[in-house]
Amino acid sequence: MSGNVRIKVCGIVNPDDARSAVDAGASLIGVNFVPGSPREVNVKMAAAICEVVDPSEVERVAVFRDATWEEIDRVMRRVEFERIQFHGSETEEELEAVDLPVIKAIAGANREAVERYPGAILLLDHPSEGGGKGQVWNWSEASELIAEGHDVILAGGLDPENVGQALEELGDLLPWGVDVATGVEGDGYRKDPARMKAFVEAVRSVEAGRRAEEAE
Repeated sequence: MSGNVRIKVCGIVNPDDARSAVDAGASLIGVNFVPGSPREVNVKMAAAICEVVDPSEVERVAVFRDATWEEIDRVMRRVEFERIQFHGSETEEELEAVDLPVIKAIAGANREAVERYPGAILLLDHPSEGGGKGQVWNWSEASELIAEGHDVILAGGLDPENVGQALEELGDLLPWGVDVATGVEGDGYRKDPARMKAFVEAVRSVEAGRRAEEAE
C-alpha cells in the first residue's frame, strides 16, 4: 500500500464546517451547486467556504449535476477550486473539456460507466439511490476495479461506524479515497466536528493495520 486514503467531506454548507473538516484531517471538501439539493449553496456562500481554507491543506471540489457550461463558468470565475465533481449524465468529451482534475460519480461499480470515463477519478455511489442520501450498498463490488488500477472513491452510506468495515471488505487494496456527507452530519446539514474526526480516525486505523501487516 502506498500513500494515504484521501478523505472527502462533501456537502459543506458553512465556512465553520469547512474549517472543522480540515482540522479533523479531511483531504478534500465538496461544495454543492446541484439545484434542489438540500446542501446546495450559492456563489457567495461558496466563496466564504473556500476562503477559510487553503489549497495547501485541502482540495476544494465544486460539485455539479448536468449543469450548463454557462452555469459552471459563472461559479468557477468567482470561486477558486482545485477539482470539479460531476454527478449527472455528462459525456466523456465534456469531462475532457474541463481544465481541472475531474471526479465522476457513477452508480456503483458499473463497468460500462467505468469504461466511459477513462480519465476521471470515479466516485462509486449507491447503485440506485444516488448521492447525498446516505444509503449503504455492497462496497466490496469496488474491489475488482481497484485491483485493475482504477482510481476509485468509495461513497454511499459511509459513516464513522462502518467505514472501517467497508475498507476491510475491499480486500488487500485500498481505494484512492472515501467520501462522506450524511454520515457526519448533525442538524441543518451541518457537519459534526466529532463525527468527522471519528471518521478520519477510523480510516487511518485501517491503514495503520495494513502497514503493520506488511511489516511482519
